[in-house]
Amino acid sequence: MKKILITGGAGYVGTVLTNQLLKRGFAVIVYDAMYYGCKLKPQPSLEIIEGDIRDIEKFENAVRSADAVIHLACISNDPSFHLDESLSKTINYDCFEALVVAAKRHGVRRFINASSSSVYGVSSHPKVTEDHPLVPLTLYNKYKGLCEPLLFKHQSKEFVCVNIRPATICGYSPRMRLDLSVNILTNHAINNGKITVFGGAQKRPNLHINDMCDLYEFLLEVPDEKIAGETFNFGHQNYTIADIAQMVKKAVMEEFPEKGNIDILTAPTDDIRSYHICSDKIAQKLGFSPKRSIENAVRDLCAAFKNGFLPNSMEDEEYYNVKSLKKKGIC
Repeated sequence: MKKILITGGAGYVGTVLTNQLLKRGFAVIVYDAMYYGCKLKPQPSLEIIEGDIRDIEKFENAVRSADAVIHLACISNDPSFHLDESLSKTINYDCFEALVVAAKRHGVRRFINASSSSVYGVSSHPKVTEDHPLVPLTLYNKYKGLCEPLLFKHQSKEFVCVNIRPATICGYSPRMRLDLSVNILTNHAINNGKITVFGGAQKRPNLHINDMCDLYEFLLEVPDEKIAGETFNFGHQNYTIADIAQMVKKAVMEEFPEKGNIDILTAPTDDIRSYHICSDKIAQKLGFSPKRSIENAVRDLCAAFKNGFLPNSMEDEEYYNVKSLKKKGIC
């Protein structure tokens, strides 16, 4: 597989993944609506197409030369989805099968779909495996789950399909998001001198952004029979929000000793999502496991702040999906 089309390739994960694949010698087609701009720099093996995934004709023209598709594009996370539920549904669900069909029709050999571990909703089970019932609490979770069987309808020997249910991503990207739990806490610890934890008892799986990108690259090269028609959880550390806050506090105080003590405050929340995903299947079947920790992600963010890569992080809308979509009048 030499040429990879990434929908959402200019996004938070997509930007890191695109740069990584280019360094590894792949040619990359980025197909992205550019709702959040584009931080990618022109390169000989990179083609950037500003396009909406609902425009199937334009997508078909883009995908004709691709060997594989990594589908990341969506209206990401619950608050963004709720801004305009009708618009979000058309992007996250209604056009999905048409994308799959178009890719298959034009000879794409592998389709990697980014689902979400949030499809599990709330579970008290100590290890939520891929066989656990999907009990989505929100429409974002619901439509992520509904896309998975649509993909497998088109699985064939020539068109290998795989669903990945990632944990919440954390860490630095040139297209930075500061509206994800670890990233939020780190930003506030550094720039506000305190952390507010909403709830705290909810257990959430987290995953370093570079581990996520390593997996997508690995999935381009693993033998067909190991992933065809398979769904994999992919997370690393399952901790409560309160535990994560303590980790962030410790790392930030070590990286910025001049800032002194960082207080942790607690506030009520109506976000009760809580689950402990088990990623044993991907480790056992594919021999692939994450290598980086939440603390690594926090320290990477600290370095980005020190180097001036994240200016005006408390005010600038570009770091926050909801604010960006509102500012541009998209939702």
